[in-house]
Amino acid sequence: MQDATSAELDTIRQENITRILGAAERLFRHYGYGKTTVADIARELGMSTANIYRFFASKVEIHQAICSQMLAGSYQLARHTASLPISATERLRRYALEQHTLTVETMMDEEKVHEMVIVAIERDWAVIEKHIDRLHDLIAEMVSDGIAAGEFREQDVSVASKCFGASITSLCHPQLIMHCISKPNRAKPEDLVDFAIRALI
Repeated sequence: MQDATSAELDTIRQENITRILGAAERLFRHYGYGKTTVADIARELGMSTANIYRFFASKVEIHQAICSQMLAGSYQLARHTASLPISATERLRRYALEQHTLTVETMMDEEKVHEMVIVAIERDWAVIEKHIDRLHDLIAEMVSDGIAAGEFREQDVSVASKCFGASITSLCHPQLIMHCISKPNRAKPEDLVDFAIRALI
C-alpha cells in the first residue's frame, strides 16, 4: 500500500513540475526570461509562489529544466539521423543541416526564445556541456561507421568528432547564427558542411 502511495505522490509531483515548466515557458516566450518572475509563473497557474519553490529552488532552476527539454529535442533529432540506414557521409550532412535548421527555427525565430538560450550559454551551465558531449559522441559514431565502410580515412574518431563539431559551430550556435545568417560574405551552410566532411576523407 505504501508503494502505491509513493507512486501516486511521484505522479502528482511530476504533473506539478510539468505544469510549472509549461507555464514558465509560455511566459518566457511571451514576456522574455528577464521580465518574468516566479510570482508571475505562480499567478499564471493560480498557485502561491511558495508552492513553486516546493519544486524549484529558483527561476534559474526552472530555466535550466526548460533548456534541458529543448536540448533533449535537439538530441533526439540527432540520434534519429545518426541511426538512419544511409551512408555515414550523408548522415553527417543531414545531421549538420538539420541542427542548423532546428536552431534557426526554434531558437532564432522568436526573440524571447533566443534570450533564454543566450542566458543559458552565458552561464555555461553543465547541461549545455553535457549536450555538446552527447553530440560529439554521435558524430564519433558516424565517423567510425564511415571509416569502417571505407568512406573516411583512418583517424582518431574522438578528435575528428570534436573538430567536425567545431567546424560547424557557426551553423548551430545561436549567437553566431544571429550575426552571420544574413551576411552575404559568409559560407552557405551546405558548402560549409561539405567542406567539413571533405576533411574526413
